[in-house]
Amino acid sequence: MKLVLANLFRAAALVLLLILLFRTEWLSFLLVPLTSNNAPAVYTQNSLPHLAASHLFLVAISIVGSAVLAILGGIFVTRKSGEDFLPLSRAIANAGQTFPPVAVLALAVPATGFGAGPTLIALFLYGLLPIFENTVSGLKQVSPSVLDAADGMGMNGTQRLFQVELPLALPLILEGLKVATVINIGTATIGSTVAAKGLGEVIIAGLISDNTAFILQGGLIVGLMAVLIYDAMGLIENAITERIGLRPA
Repeated sequence: MKLVLANLFRAAALVLLLILLFRTEWLSFLLVPLTSNNAPAVYTQNSLPHLAASHLFLVAISIVGSAVLAILGGIFVTRKSGEDFLPLSRAIANAGQTFPPVAVLALAVPATGFGAGPTLIALFLYGLLPIFENTVSGLKQVSPSVLDAADGMGMNGTQRLFQVELPLALPLILEGLKVATVINIGTATIGSTVAAKGLGEVIIAGLISDNTAFILQGGLIVGLMAVLIYDAMGLIENAITERIGLRPA
């Protein structure tokens, strides 16, 4: 029953997202009451599918960059040679989350100009903490007896890392990736304040023109994308962990 309800929710969310992206006019009867002074109820200044694709492209690029640095950093600070750098690495990752993204944009614009550059920097910094912390936690939770067994089998440090530690830490690392992705899908909307293409354009257009219908459209699309992508990543995580034997099939 739970599986049926989950699948129904996924299907309903996907259908609503597709309608909002490609046939928003079908919902105009719900959006018109949210407008005033005969303002348009449906955002038509730019293609919504194009804005959504640009939005997700920014998120994907930033998450890849964050994942590479955070996972490598997590591996480094859990080795004997790097454990002294854990407090510093954790402080840097935390700074990325605590520093307001608007401030990051303001500081990055003079160096990179308007457009995608400042947004990518802000999203990259925002994605570091959950991936880094989950990588560290995942690697540290590997049982010492498992590590001793790997040493007893004659594995060197590299073999032990890739054949034992990382596979066992994978569920937590993937959870960090999921959280970072959802955070960045929402945060990417601010990129439109510095001329980055994305769904923030719809929300900002609504704020400027006092059009609640536009704000609702942009917010719903971003929210539905975040929910569906998080859910899809969860299914991928389950499939991977089942395949490597960390979850019952």
